[in-house]
Amino acid sequence: MAEPPRSVRRALDRLQVVSGRSSGLPKPVRHAAAPAGAGNGTVGIARGDPLPLGLHECWDGVNLAVFSRHATRMEVLLFDDPAQAEPSSRIMLEPRRHRTGDAWHVRLRGDLRGRFYALRVDGPEALEEGHLFNPNRVLLDPYAGAVAGLVAGSRASTPNGEPDPLPARSVRCAIADQRFDWQDDAPLRHPWGDTIIYETHVRGLTIHPSSGARYPGQYLGVIEKIPYLQALGVTALELMPVQAFYPEAIARRNPLTGEALRDYWGYNPIALFAPMAGYAGDVAPGGELAAFKTMVRELHRAGIEVILDVVFNHTGEGGRTGPTYSFRGLDNAIYYILTPDGDYADYTGCGNTLNCNHPVVRGMIVDCLRHWVVQCHVDGFRFDLASVLGRDQSGNLLPNPPLLEQIAEDPILRDVKLIAEAWDAGGAFQVGRFPGRRWAEWNCHYRDDVRRFWRGDPGLTGAFATRLAGSSDLYQGGGESPLNSVNFITSHDGFTLNDLVSYARKHNEANGEGNRDGIDANYSENNGAEGPTDDPRIEAMRLRQIKNLLATLLLSRGVPMLLGGDEFRRTQRGNNNAYCQDNATSWYDWSLAERNASLARFVRQLIAFRKAHSVLRAETFYTDADVAWFGAKGSMPDWHGPDNRLACLVRGSHATLCLLFNASHAPCGFLLPAPPMEPWRIAVDTSKTAPDDAPDLGGAPSIDDVHEIRLEARTTMVLVSWWGNERYGRAVTRSAEHGQENSRQDQELDLGAPEPPAAMSGA
Repeated sequence: MAEPPRSVRRALDRLQVVSGRSSGLPKPVRHAAAPAGAGNGTVGIARGDPLPLGLHECWDGVNLAVFSRHATRMEVLLFDDPAQAEPSSRIMLEPRRHRTGDAWHVRLRGDLRGRFYALRVDGPEALEEGHLFNPNRVLLDPYAGAVAGLVAGSRASTPNGEPDPLPARSVRCAIADQRFDWQDDAPLRHPWGDTIIYETHVRGLTIHPSSGARYPGQYLGVIEKIPYLQALGVTALELMPVQAFYPEAIARRNPLTGEALRDYWGYNPIALFAPMAGYAGDVAPGGELAAFKTMVRELHRAGIEVILDVVFNHTGEGGRTGPTYSFRGLDNAIYYILTPDGDYADYTGCGNTLNCNHPVVRGMIVDCLRHWVVQCHVDGFRFDLASVLGRDQSGNLLPNPPLLEQIAEDPILRDVKLIAEAWDAGGAFQVGRFPGRRWAEWNCHYRDDVRRFWRGDPGLTGAFATRLAGSSDLYQGGGESPLNSVNFITSHDGFTLNDLVSYARKHNEANGEGNRDGIDANYSENNGAEGPTDDPRIEAMRLRQIKNLLATLLLSRGVPMLLGGDEFRRTQRGNNNAYCQDNATSWYDWSLAERNASLARFVRQLIAFRKAHSVLRAETFYTDADVAWFGAKGSMPDWHGPDNRLACLVRGSHATLCLLFNASHAPCGFLLPAPPMEPWRIAVDTSKTAPDDAPDLGGAPSIDDVHEIRLEARTTMVLVSWWGNERYGRAVTRSAEHGQENSRQDQELDLGAPEPPAAMSGA
């Protein structure tokens, strides 16, 4: 692997965190003491303040404030080490002194950094009213910014009400040093139109031995891949969940190998404000904060934004028999949507649903987002199952959800990117209708229509054109723009791009669910053999289809999202739901980047092409003056015909593009309009091998005096005609005479076709 640039090496050298050695990560102070008779000193106790919630440093120590409306008693436990079963000291919060309204609070005097705390809370245990208090449980502060010793917590009460014993080892909140040298880091604020998202996983990106990383599977390992990401041209990383979760929560084994399965994806958060400590390597507790912040700082230095995939629709506490870490034990009836009999309403498929539009929970979510933005310099969020955030306390979808409005209008969050997965597991589906204009959406209609077009499903030409043009059927009527659409072909949730063209059906047997998990409507194909093959003909067609799909993504109006590793054919061996595969199934095998270097080059060229042509990135929908659609014979396209063939002229400020798509299984000739100024040059031809599939901008071959061009079966071709002699991205003035000439050429080929019909497919 290539050696990182000197600036990146210096940043890594400042952060020697292996074996807990760290000059760049603040070392937790371990001399703070507990009350007399416990630990090695004394902690002073004062009344404290009810706001802000959570633990915050103050002039003489720390202030802790915790919400619980129905609690009758609260106790703060202090530990010298996260592995301690019994606390070093206990601080009982007397309600008259330490409670204001529903907030319990205390100020602890002294330097407690490097120590740990947890809570015990008592109150009614009335299942029919939703109360599950148990004074034997050790609980996390929901606002904890760092968590240590994350293990399976105690279970909720059994049906007969018997309390569970205190676990020998449980979760602890770390009192971590929050200081960090940001080195004048500031938000990048890339415009949506310039954004190219790369979805990836902190651990999976570098944990495979082939990564060559000094810090495999860690936040600092992401820094080591900055040169690669910069060369690729992406502008934002969308990181799968880093909110602290419990990887050992899955109690199943791989039936094929006997290997224990682990929660790899992390969509079961335990501590919403805390970064996953397991991604920081061997650091002292709390060191994960500095490691995460260092990753963000260095990505920003490289011009790459950080978008977090956040989960506020449910927690890792699961259903009634799930473990209790925090919310259930603090105020179950407030934090969760409950059924009339006190059970959990499940709109997420994960056993519980957060009561997002309760004012207290709503405030916690907004506080959490502010925390990640202000304290950790995060640039945006993708909200998992975001439709849950629009449900009321009875589970009904609200027309104007207060939480979504509050997030969109919050002054601190005003510039961050907001992306909704606009559906949930309770039947809500709001793609194109998600409340609020600030929200971009994962556009699953784009995914499905583009997949089906290139698979050859008949009648998809109109739908494909609509997706290529920015999905006006979904967003124009509501006053939104193409930039509300996050376009993607693949994501973590489903096949990788390689597997999309290599498997006709899912192969999830290793997940231990009888291959019942994962979606069946993949719109995939194997091109002649299921899975890996040595057949060169099949492999050539698979590669061509991968290039067709990638070219479509990067030529479409909207915000493109690339699944990490698709640019070098990362495979999950047909598993389309690898949530529990923390192994080579999910990890990035970087030897594939070398083996498929020509495909990675193709993606780099396409990204550079997109950046060179602002017309592809515009925030408005195409007008008749911008685009003209035509079919193979130069006349109106057959929007619903069986062959899936389409072409269009796209007029930019310094060049005109001619986009040609032939998704049929037979070659096809396309009549070409005359070039507006300079001869047509072939910028992309997916039927060619590298480097001719995407020549350098300055070396694209010209085609003079050609009125018809042949596209091979299942091929994308892009032609460019530059305005004047200053080519390749430098705009020139278009003369009125030339504009009239171009208009006559359009009329000769009947290029006045209207925008394609709105076409929508199922989710």
